[in-house]
Formats: sequence, structure tokens, C-alpha cells
Amino acid sequence: MRCVIARFPFDLTKSGVLESMKGVKPEPVTGESVIIGRRHYPAKQVGQVVTRQDRRDFTAAEVFRAMSRLGFTCRGLPEAAPAPTESPLQRASAMLGTSPPV
Repeated sequence: MRCVIARFPFDLTKSGVLESMKGVKPEPVTGESVIIGRRHYPAKQVGQVVTRQDRRDFTAAEVFRAMSRLGFTCRGLPEAAPAPTESPLQRASAMLGTSPPV
């Protein structure tokens, strides 16, 4: 399948990506990731290995899109849990170590 990453066209296949990533140790995932085999790889690491380009030359979104089209499972950024909302009285009481009056 023809994919454009960093303004360069690449003819990528699922088997070609699997072969390229064979033996590559995954780095810790902090953002978008691609699941190849049983391993979770950062999208930028996959892009670097597959295209042999510097990670600064492309975005994770480009790799994410290309790997999705090839049939790999891709995971986006985890959603942050909403911060609990507490009133100023509850916050002050918590700081003092007492419970607010009901």
C-alpha cells in the first residue's frame, strides 16, 4: 500500500512492517502507539524503523494513519481523568485536616 510519510511516498505492506520490526525492542510508550505482534511500540519508533528517517521529519499522526490503513491496531493518547471539583471550603478543610460542616 502506498503511504506518504514526511512528504515521501512509501510502498508498505503489513508483512514488510512485521519483518522490519522483528527483533526491535519497544521503547516506553508515552503517546500514540502501534501494536505489532504482541508488542506496543511508540508510533515514532515504528516510523523511524520502517522509513529509516529521523523522528523529527514526520509526525506520529502520519505513522498512526499509515499503520491503521495497513491493519495494525493503533492506540491514541490516553484521556486524562477529569479533576475532582471541590469547593474552596472543602479544600481549606482538607488542608486543615478537618471535615467541613454539613
